[in-house]
Amino acid sequence: MKAFLLTAVLFASTAAQAQGLKLPDQSPASTVSQTIGITEVTVSYHRPAVNGRVIWGQLVPYGEPWRTGANENTTITFSTDVKVGGKPLHAGTYGFHAIPTAKDWTLMFSTATQAWGSFTYDAKEDALRVTVTPRATQTSEERLLYRFDDLSDTKATLVLAWDKLAVPVTIEADTAKLVMANARQQLRGPTGFQWQAFTRAVNYWLKNGGPLDEATKLADRALQIEERYSTLNAKASVLEKQGNAKAAADLRAKALTVATENELNQAAYQLLGDKKVDDAIKLLETNVSRHPNSANAQDSLGEALAAKGDKAGASAAYTKALALAKDPKDKKRIEASIAKLKS
Repeated sequence: MKAFLLTAVLFASTAAQAQGLKLPDQSPASTVSQTIGITEVTVSYHRPAVNGRVIWGQLVPYGEPWRTGANENTTITFSTDVKVGGKPLHAGTYGFHAIPTAKDWTLMFSTATQAWGSFTYDAKEDALRVTVTPRATQTSEERLLYRFDDLSDTKATLVLAWDKLAVPVTIEADTAKLVMANARQQLRGPTGFQWQAFTRAVNYWLKNGGPLDEATKLADRALQIEERYSTLNAKASVLEKQGNAKAAADLRAKALTVATENELNQAAYQLLGDKKVDDAIKLLETNVSRHPNSANAQDSLGEALAAKGDKAGASAAYTKALALAKDPKDKKRIEASIAKLKS
């Protein structure tokens, strides 16, 4: 009798352990995240397979709420306020459901995030509903997949793809507004003692339509911390935006007198990136005149002259750079640049 009871206890214990045994999920869990500007968007879902079944209108019935995945309802998290399908939605985590039809889909973002599937879905808990148009695809997606397409600093398209259907919805973030709000907070902390942070803020404000009076204060604060090439140029950019071209030119001239070799080089490459080749060449010629024995300065001038199409000038600068270079890797790279000019 004791042996029987012991066997029964062991069997019960083994059965309990077996129930907790971790086995492969028929619809594996997955997570996909994307940063839009500084906004993080994360979708957590399970990936069912087609497995030879008819999906749309049968396995996933038309006209009924669906969990947009398998097992627990799919969730989507936004780290900031966004617009989904052109409509505003607050930051947070939402249960993601849909009502598919043959022509269009209604997407629902529910404040209830712990539901199993859509069995207890309640429209009263929706924070947002949007209608989107699905599109047929040439290729079939065996397992349900979420991805982000058409990414920019302010927008992305979230796509649910399964079988031969893709369901897109746009997600937009007011990135400039968010960055500026974030910068204001950061500049009140330890970051607010760094001139680099203020000059970056000035440049962002000017490029993205930030308040000009605020950009002025940011530039002034950068100069208070340290007067150098970057801070003087930041202030000059503000003055230029205000229409004070003479004062801006005077500050830029002053900035040149205090610029380091590296600062002049970086500024020139920024100009090259902006397709201002002649301005970049002038800056690099200044750099070379101050640092005639710098292989890097000569090399950069050669690159700018080559970008302009001045092969003779570029070849002369590269030749000087090659004579000054000490690192074998630098020599090899400069030799390649010279060879390219001759080809």
